[in-house]
Amino acid sequence: MRSKLFVPGSRPELFDKALRGDADALSFDLEDSVSPSRKADARQALQDLLSGPAARSSGKTLIARVNPRGSEHFEADVRAVVRPGLALLNLPKVEATEDVLAAAEALEAAERANGVTEPVGLLLNIESARGLRLAYTLASAHPRVAGLQLGLGDLFEPLQIARHEPAALHTVMLQLRLAAGEAGVFAYDAAYARFQDVEGFRAEACLAQRLGYLGKSCIHPSQVSHANAVFRPSDDEIAHARRVVAAADEADARGLGAYTVDGQMVDAPFVQRARTVLATARRLGLG
Repeated sequence: MRSKLFVPGSRPELFDKALRGDADALSFDLEDSVSPSRKADARQALQDLLSGPAARSSGKTLIARVNPRGSEHFEADVRAVVRPGLALLNLPKVEATEDVLAAAEALEAAERANGVTEPVGLLLNIESARGLRLAYTLASAHPRVAGLQLGLGDLFEPLQIARHEPAALHTVMLQLRLAAGEAGVFAYDAAYARFQDVEGFRAEACLAQRLGYLGKSCIHPSQVSHANAVFRPSDDEIAHARRVVAAADEADARGLGAYTVDGQMVDAPFVQRARTVLATARRLGLG
């Protein structure tokens, strides 16, 4: 899931193009991009899409961002979008374990009602100082939680923190990544609103990639190719990973715990990372 493209639920004319596009995942939105007067229409449009064959045959990871738990739209959103083929329910503005548990309960009820046999996971948006402080607790609140996603606009703006301040970005992104790692879930990067600023988008995506994030959110189709490129293992990384795994197999046969590859001491954590790189490369058809 190198790239995740947001698609407003109130813009069904964009659905087919998004399904044919290059984004690994599509996040159909019922929250911020949909005005209150269009919520019901957007919910119905998204229900129709997810109930049809085009979405299920797209080969993409399908995600639906619902309105926050406690809003008047939450229950109806969940009932509408939890359909066969939906991979993740994106829950915004999560600040309490009660939010996670209520979402998991609503998911289970919707699965039973709609004949969903493959469990839908939860992607939690961390968009406040409290949410960030409790990120590990939220991520470990229920087995349905698959990942944490940053919402930097909602996090920074009320605190008057500059959205593009490098020190703030690094601090918050690392904090979230460590919380996700402790909980055993993935971390996913925030959207970048300046969609014409390719250099800025790539720089932020590269930071996320170096910090171990799974991929980056995109608000415009033009950002997708850049996210895909940044989160693709390079040929050099793949080649190095192959050498590490080969050396690990040889070392295991000889009963060695640590050894060198390309002039660097290598042990179990490096081998685990190398195997992850090779698994990603295979999934992307890179060898």
